[in-house]
Amino acid sequence: MDPFSILLEGAGARDTFVLRTVLNPPWSVQVRDRVPLNLVAVLHGTPWVVPGTGDAVRLDAGDVAMMRGPDAFTFADDPRTPVQVVVRPGPRRTTTAGADLPDVADLGAHTWINDERARDDSSVLLIGKYAGPGEIATHLLRALPPLLVIPSAARTEPALVSLLAKETGRDEPGQELVLERLLDLLLIGTLREWRTRPDADPPAWWRAGGDPVVGPALRLIHGDPGHPWTVDTLARRAGVSRATLTRRFARLVGTTPMAYLTGRRIDVAADLLATSDATIDAVARQVGYGSGFALSAAFKRARGMSPQRYRDS
Repeated sequence: MDPFSILLEGAGARDTFVLRTVLNPPWSVQVRDRVPLNLVAVLHGTPWVVPGTGDAVRLDAGDVAMMRGPDAFTFADDPRTPVQVVVRPGPRRTTTAGADLPDVADLGAHTWINDERARDDSSVLLIGKYAGPGEIATHLLRALPPLLVIPSAARTEPALVSLLAKETGRDEPGQELVLERLLDLLLIGTLREWRTRPDADPPAWWRAGGDPVVGPALRLIHGDPGHPWTVDTLARRAGVSRATLTRRFARLVGTTPMAYLTGRRIDVAADLLATSDATIDAVARQVGYGSGFALSAAFKRARGMSPQRYRDS
């Protein structure tokens, strides 16, 4: 598995939320839920997205917008429309004064409308949220711009949005799992499109993944961070000398193979501490440390706190 796929596992299928919303003009929704990552696909209409900083951007049907949290952003029929609905953590939809807004049950569990029924001039949005990306996925989030828009003409897999929209209107066994998987696919497709842009600045590990020397070493580290890798074993598996791997790794990734391995192990350990009940000794063994004491020493150097304190926080 390539490093990008493994890192996406940290972003996907954890605390996800999918909603289809129908908005009749005039409308303006401000999102203040501090979610790390939002995806919005426009099914109908030409809404505007107004980031916390920067200019408003008009969207067309078929466009996909990605907003990196935790900063607030606004969707509206017109940037001048006053905010009417605020999305808060939960997510909760309230008025600007904080009063809860009711759900519209007869439109389905995954649909919300701001008026009695849809009209020809309604905007229909498909909203996906990743509320709990793990430590591993933060490497990817840091590389993303605050607002990323992929026009419909640039998308290579438009059927994904149609499938996700169709699934939000169903009430079948396994629906939540299907929604999570389709949202993950939409995220991957959006990131792939972003990567091909001239102005994209993907992380060094992503760019280096295609290198014939560094790529194999990265796949070994990401695939099994608990293995007792050395520069010699990584170089041998990559088919080059130790010096060649070290020099090329530092040039393309910006650090040494062993420093990168340590960072990967600490990231995996942090995810396990946050999402599992495994003991610190068990976590240590999974990420390549002989004891909880050894992991604690490395964790403190990297994060400035002990594994137990990190888990408690």
